[in-house]
Amino acid sequence: MRRREILGAAVAGGAAAATLLAAREAEAQEKTARAMRGVPSPKITDVSVIECAPQGSRLTVVKVTTDQAGLFGYGCATFTQRADLIKPAVEKYLRPLLIGKPADRIEDTWQMCYDSSYWKNGPVENNAISGVDQALWDIKGKMAGMPVYQLLGGKAREAIDTYGHASGNEIAECIDSAKKYIAQGFRHVRIQVGTPGMDGYGARNKNGPRIPSLHTAPVFEREAAMKRALALFEAARKELGPDIELIHDAHERYTPTQAVQFAKLCEPYRLFFLEDALSPEDIQWFRNIRAQTTTPLAMGELFNSPHEIIPLIQDRLIDYMRMHISQMGGLTPVRKIAAMGELYNVRTAWHGPGDVSPIGHMAMTHLDLSITNFGIQEYSEMNDLTLEIFRGAPVMKGGYLYANDAPGWGIEIDEALAAKHPFNRDNVLNGGWGEVRLPDGQIIKQ
Repeated sequence: MRRREILGAAVAGGAAAATLLAAREAEAQEKTARAMRGVPSPKITDVSVIECAPQGSRLTVVKVTTDQAGLFGYGCATFTQRADLIKPAVEKYLRPLLIGKPADRIEDTWQMCYDSSYWKNGPVENNAISGVDQALWDIKGKMAGMPVYQLLGGKAREAIDTYGHASGNEIAECIDSAKKYIAQGFRHVRIQVGTPGMDGYGARNKNGPRIPSLHTAPVFEREAAMKRALALFEAARKELGPDIELIHDAHERYTPTQAVQFAKLCEPYRLFFLEDALSPEDIQWFRNIRAQTTTPLAMGELFNSPHEIIPLIQDRLIDYMRMHISQMGGLTPVRKIAAMGELYNVRTAWHGPGDVSPIGHMAMTHLDLSITNFGIQEYSEMNDLTLEIFRGAPVMKGGYLYANDAPGWGIEIDEALAAKHPFNRDNVLNGGWGEVRLPDGQIIKQ
């Protein structure tokens, strides 16, 4: 080929490349323009409730459907102890309020739902609102094509550190249970032991004769339970070593003065935190505990209002907030309280028992991933049936929980399979807690 022809071919090739580049730039600009114009705001067309009990605990999930094909979201509204009240609260009261409303105005929708009952902060109302709120976050993530943690600012860590619940009728049984968690990679373990002859939280000990009492209801004696817990801590430190972080739940069963004493007696065993030393009615006593002991404190599981935790945070009377997210009304209010906690260096330890649905556990996981003041996350193992119904649940590896990177919560529910595992209503209390009494017959907090 002659030189002139070679040059001509090069020029032609360059022109073609330039034309292709220009076309690609134009296409990219058009895509950007379309994105900036946005898609039509999705409207809520239905709000329904999914109920199932694949692991015994009665789980409630709200499904919000929109007018855009295939765009819907799930939110946890589980209130196991009064589970039958959530569905009518959603369908009879929130659904009429929400039909036709935009699905992308999460803050506005939360405020509207919260205000609509006039009397606010009840556990039924808040769980119903939580189901809607979390479902809208799921929808928002799907619209953006991102997992929710990305909408919250992205990852502040790679995975979520957790603790397992180790219990037993006897101290040796509890320690053996803790060792099983440690062998899986857990660095934090909550330890609870039964006390012979009485009904304790986390481990009901049927060994030995029932302690004397003036009634036939479950019986609990505070002083014996405290001594038993301290004996457990001493044995755990000897058997598990100094590096494993120990957690214990007092479950608000002690008097305020006993709670002060107990927290101080825990100091030699260096607990990661003492949980629920007091009930919500007695939170002013946290000032007394804080003034007299260095044992870290966690509180919040029994709160309903997003406002109840504020005095404990602003006065730095606790180290860990551990609210039940659906009891607080969902992700929207809890992420605000988490942000407040960051300013006061109060960390999170959200309530994550078996009576939280996998949707709720995923919501906590996404929030944990994105915040700076994360502390620890309570972990409850899910059985195979639960994982089959809730596909995409958080994955446990070496004591850490991992979220998937699918849009929204990244969980799809097999609703047909869920329907095959309805609530068990054979229990005389229908899922509610019963009674626990002192030997003299006085009812105590559980």
